Amino acid sequence: MGLFAGTKWDLPPKCDRCGELESVCRCPPQAAPPPVRVAPAKQTARLTIENRKKGKSVTVVTGLAAADNDLPELLTRLKTACGAGGTLQGEALEIQGKHLDRVRSLLAELGYNTKG
Repeated sequence: MGLFAGTKWDLPPKCDRCGELESVCRCPPQAAPPPVRVAPAKQTARLTIENRKKGKSVTVVTGLAAADNDLPELLTRLKTACGAGGTLQGEALEIQGKHLDRVRSLLAELGYNTKG
């Protein structure tokens, strides 16, 4: 609620682009700005292999922020390159199996720095 809401100084909201009242405005809706992404060369991905239940191994990629990357799209590319399944756990990408070399080479090809 505004400071002057309900008083004689209460002004109805106006469109920022055309200046008309919002109820009469005919401006098309604005498209959402594209998300700001950090260049891959400025990011470092940490690669590890974790052992899970029943002797299963998982290649884990951490250190890439979700706000700076399109992690679902990156996960899809990694799964396709490795020919394996995987999942996104928070900001960690998990690929089923021991695929450290393939993941490292694909991330380097995409411009990411890697450790591990």
